[in-house]
Amino acid sequence: MNPLYISQKLYEHYEHVEEVKHYYGLLAIYALLLTAEEKQDPVLLEKCKTVLSRFPDRIEHPTYNFPSYRIGGIPKAYALMKGHMPEAEDQVRQYAEEMMTAARDRSGIMSYPYAPEREMIWIDVAMAVTPYLLFAGLALGEERLIDEAANQSFLMYEEFLDPENGLLHQSKNFAGPGKYSQDHWGRGNGWGFLPLAELVQHLPQHSRHRPKAEKYFRDLAAALLPHQSERGLWRQEIPFEYSYEETSGTGLFLYGIGVGMRCGLLDRDIYSPAFRKGIEGLNQISINVDFSTERSCPGCLCPGEGDEKGTVKSYVTLMLPHRDEHHSFAPLMFAMVEAYRNGLYDLPRKSEA
Repeated sequence: MNPLYISQKLYEHYEHVEEVKHYYGLLAIYALLLTAEEKQDPVLLEKCKTVLSRFPDRIEHPTYNFPSYRIGGIPKAYALMKGHMPEAEDQVRQYAEEMMTAARDRSGIMSYPYAPEREMIWIDVAMAVTPYLLFAGLALGEERLIDEAANQSFLMYEEFLDPENGLLHQSKNFAGPGKYSQDHWGRGNGWGFLPLAELVQHLPQHSRHRPKAEKYFRDLAAALLPHQSERGLWRQEIPFEYSYEETSGTGLFLYGIGVGMRCGLLDRDIYSPAFRKGIEGLNQISINVDFSTERSCPGCLCPGEGDEKGTVKSYVTLMLPHRDEHHSFAPLMFAMVEAYRNGLYDLPRKSEA
């Protein structure tokens, strides 16, 4: 089965399960845009534009950490950058400027907006901020937005890096003043890898940010590679062999690896076998015949209570996966787009295997 078809069907299943919104929904819309572009499908592209046109006025919005979600966030900025929605320019500009005023900790990392004095920071923010500001900056010709897009990912990578294994922790100050979460959470590392992947594929070649973006991207890819399971997936707690295999982090890693191979930053001889094994593993293990999904961790920010808050035990035992978890769809779609871009045009489905 064509992986672009799988990506499209994943989105269709998602929109039947729940209204597609919030950051995880916006990422799925972004992945659908990429799918439409790769398919060169004007009907699907028009659907993407119609979906995005519902933001902000025809969506019932929850409370957001980043108000850019109200207008369609990352996919709206991407659609503007690619010329699909020129009418979005004023919206994208307004919310880029709003994002530039976000609360920050003393090192300049955007922090939890509802308690700025506690300087609570978490790697998920790199995903929320970097692609939006990068696409907005490129669309609007605003170098300072591109600078901040790169700066936020770099600062968070440096802050959360575990030098012993090259992986990332998720958060600081959520478990208590000065305390880091003890995890190497799968999707959290994906939230760090995704924006680096966007930087290395979209930054202008002459950008002063490119050398650092490429280094951090390569370093994180190399740190992830040894931890792939025999079935092709990565785990909820990446280096812990008894942790469950997890879908959303795996999808984000495969997206990044696919980008890296296409951009000439990752050696195909080293990464292509892992990429293929991962795509085949996701296809067989995490995507059901009806395009429902399995094995995605639910929302997970420094879980646990008391002394166990932010411990590996809490990430592994409290945050258990379930079918059609709403974070699952976008990473799986991203992975399928990169499968196609990297020459995997026909994947066996469960009923065909």
